[in-house]
Amino acid sequence: MCLNTGYPCDCLTPDVLCDPCRKMAHDLQAPGDKEHLSSDDGVAGGGPVAASAAATTPMEPTVDLSSGCVAEQCGNLGRLMSGLIAVNTLILGSALVSGTAYSTTSFNSADLQVYLIILMVLSGAWMVYYTVHTSQKHKAVLFKDGHAGPVWLRGGLVLFGVLSLIMDIFKIANYVGYLHCESAVKVVFPVVQIVFIFVQTYFLWFHAKDCVELQWNLTRCGLMLLLSTNLILWMTAVTEESIHQTGVPDFHNINNATSSRKSIIETVSFGEDECKCSHKACKTIKQAYYYLYPFNIEYSLFASAMAYVMWKNVGRLTDNHAPHHIRFHGKDIFFGPIAGILLVIAGLATFVVYEVEMDQEDVGRREHALMMHFVMNIVAVILMSGLTMVGVAIHMLHQQEHALGKNPTRTLDVGLLLGSSIGQLTVSYFTIVAEVGTGAKGHLNGLNLAWAALTVLQVILQNMFIIEGIQRLPYHEPHQPVSNVIANPNPYGCPNEELKSAADLEASEIDTGTSTAIHPITPKYHPRLTWNRRVLKEVCAFLLLANVILWIMPAFGARPQFDHYLETGFYKFSMWAAVVNIGLPFGIFYRMHSVASLFEVYLCS
Repeated sequence: MCLNTGYPCDCLTPDVLCDPCRKMAHDLQAPGDKEHLSSDDGVAGGGPVAASAAATTPMEPTVDLSSGCVAEQCGNLGRLMSGLIAVNTLILGSALVSGTAYSTTSFNSADLQVYLIILMVLSGAWMVYYTVHTSQKHKAVLFKDGHAGPVWLRGGLVLFGVLSLIMDIFKIANYVGYLHCESAVKVVFPVVQIVFIFVQTYFLWFHAKDCVELQWNLTRCGLMLLLSTNLILWMTAVTEESIHQTGVPDFHNINNATSSRKSIIETVSFGEDECKCSHKACKTIKQAYYYLYPFNIEYSLFASAMAYVMWKNVGRLTDNHAPHHIRFHGKDIFFGPIAGILLVIAGLATFVVYEVEMDQEDVGRREHALMMHFVMNIVAVILMSGLTMVGVAIHMLHQQEHALGKNPTRTLDVGLLLGSSIGQLTVSYFTIVAEVGTGAKGHLNGLNLAWAALTVLQVILQNMFIIEGIQRLPYHEPHQPVSNVIANPNPYGCPNEELKSAADLEASEIDTGTSTAIHPITPKYHPRLTWNRRVLKEVCAFLLLANVILWIMPAFGARPQFDHYLETGFYKFSMWAAVVNIGLPFGIFYRMHSVASLFEVYLCS
């Protein structure tokens, strides 16, 4: 089959188009695909291809380079098939996760792990196939999305992946002690997950920017399977971590407004009632790997987001405009990082004291630790809200050009930011209703109400600031000036005869192209930031570090929602536990995603 009737050939048989046919295929692009041509998108090569794609024939669709089907048919079929795979995989996985959480039947976590092993094996096999297939097929990936998978995002993925590997190693060491009375699946699961994390990290590091032009349907289905696998792994990790932190309290023994953590937040043992560990290190290892759960949770979410962007980029054509090259410079800001570092240090100190004191039996010490935790969070959100309003005001006063065209990465960032903030807002609004409904009596209740109300304000303002910031085009640095400076030919006052001979020698060097006496000197040039750019960078730096500490405290075990008894008594434990265990993981992710988005706003400011 040949697309170019002027120069017939048989290039479609080996799935590789010759240049005339390739240009003809891109010239047949459908109008619906024109939206993919954006000035914000990077390119791997092939400027003439992009130029020809921009001047498309309005009635003819693009052709898939591997199957020969048109873009509209391939796109609709691939999206439908991949969507069905994702929906069914996620619903079944959610049912299995929910069924194994508190179920007392014979259906246990080993059955869920078998399902996850199957998904990880299938996803890993597809990633290996994709990597090998695209490397062997010539021009399988013609374009790269310059905005997808930036280095800092892939670096975070690698960091969280390494910590997840350490967590799985600890799990293997722990579960080996229960092999005599538990299923071997509990040991096989972390082993398979180690291989999966390694393969997926390699895959996303090298292929996160791909706009693949071959096997659209298979690629979309594979990416949706990968995304679903990571989301179910995320749900599993969140559920295990929530069960580890939360147990059903005995309300008959609770007589204080601030109940003991041991009655509400307890460590759920791994079969210690029916099955004893065969080595003494089980308890220590278990406590160690539970502290690594937050990193594993973030790894799964990072991987899911990058897989979704790849899914959106399948068959996507981009124009010949490379993305803006932005470098990180921190020498022009001072107050934001210093204030943020001080806030992080203060937050870590209060968090450590809070965790230690909440395990004590003395009610007074627990109330004091809880009050200190509330005050710390109130101070943090007040400072964040004030500086965010300054940033929003600067955005309103100094209008800047916004990025045009569709960008899957930017759209996903905004969607994740708004979606994950719902979890934080949900917990805060439930707290406000409970406090107002009971009158907010006492200093602890007043502090809790103030924290919840200020958190709502801070989240709304921060969303406005980030969304406006990431939609703006980066500032353009002025070009570095180049000065042609002629070196002094007589710096030491040598005699005229010597100067003349030196000048003759210099002239001969110029004729031969070897002169070094007259040369351009490029001085070091560091343009100073304007006042509005500097303020924006200071605000971004402080907000970034503040969100880090607000991520650390709940991610590593701070649960004032259960340490403070009011909401538990107002909503009853079952309902309040459901609200917190669903909303809090999204709130934790919101803080981490805000860190990534604020870093991007900082670079563009």
